[in-house]
Order: sequence, then C-alpha cells, then structure tokens
Amino acid sequence: MAVKEELKKLGLHFIVVDLGEVEIMENITSEQREILKSELLASGLELMDDKRAILIEKIKNAVVEMVHYSDELIKVNFSDYLSKKLNHDYTYLSNLFSEVQGCTIEHFIISHKIERIKELIIYDELSISEIAWKLNYSSLAHLSNQFKKVTGLTPSHFKQLKNKLRTPIEEIG
Repeated sequence: MAVKEELKKLGLHFIVVDLGEVEIMENITSEQREILKSELLASGLELMDDKRAILIEKIKNAVVEMVHYSDELIKVNFSDYLSKKLNHDYTYLSNLFSEVQGCTIEHFIISHKIERIKELIIYDELSISEIAWKLNYSSLAHLSNQFKKVTGLTPSHFKQLKNKLRTPIEEIG
C-alpha cells in the first residue's frame, strides 16, 4: 500500500505492485526515481537497482511464499520450482544466492521450514506426522532429525516447552 501511495503521489501509473516488484506504465525520470527512493526509504522500504539483489529478493520471496503461504503440498523440488518461477538455471541461482547471502538456498529453505514447523506445532492443529506430510518430508524421522539439528530440540520436546511456557488464564493474576 505504501508503494502504491508513493507512486500515486508522483503521478505514476502502475500495472502491477507485487511483493518486491513494481511494473510502471510510463518511463520514470531520474528525479522521480530519486524521490520514490527516498520516500520508500522513509517508509522502511528500499528501491533496488541491482539486478542481482532483485533476483535474491525474488528467491527469498518464492521460498517464503512456498513454505509459509502455500496451502498446497510442496510436491515439487524447490530447485525445479525456483528455476521455473524465476526463469533461471538453478545452479546460477544457487551460486548467486550463496555468494551474496553467505548461506545456501537449501539452508535458507530449511530455516524457513523449521520456523513453519514451530508455527504449526504452536497452533496445535496438526500432529507432527501430519506436519511432516504437509511440508513434504520423506518421513517423520527426517523432519525430527532436521528440527533437532537446527533447534537442539525434538519436535515433541518443543511442543512440551510451548505448553509449559503458557500460563492458563485461571492462573494469571
């Protein structure tokens, strides 16, 4: 919304304003670009000019979208998904991401999957087996091993801690 508002103030007409991407109908002057850049910065947003940085953001957005916001099962390999979605060879995407971010795409994906698992455990609507299935782990053991490697806890122990961290309403005050 902030991006749309700034574009309107500058009299620019947009075709698409998407997460991390804007398509404007007209050519933008360097003066308009600088104004947009400073106004977005004031709103806590950044105008990216670097094609590599833009591609990195697209990779991050695609991973976040797939792990956190897709209700459909992740049945495709992330490498195939990213290659197809971003129209680049996965090796190129992987090398670029590692070079710029200092970690692999796989590590980034695992970090987001673990956060998603924590979220689903806290919601307590699915069993850990169902979470493993939902996030396309090959087995419950695979999810548990990866979760423990990253968090130091088993999913079951995390679930117990989550329950202990909460105080029943009756006991408050």
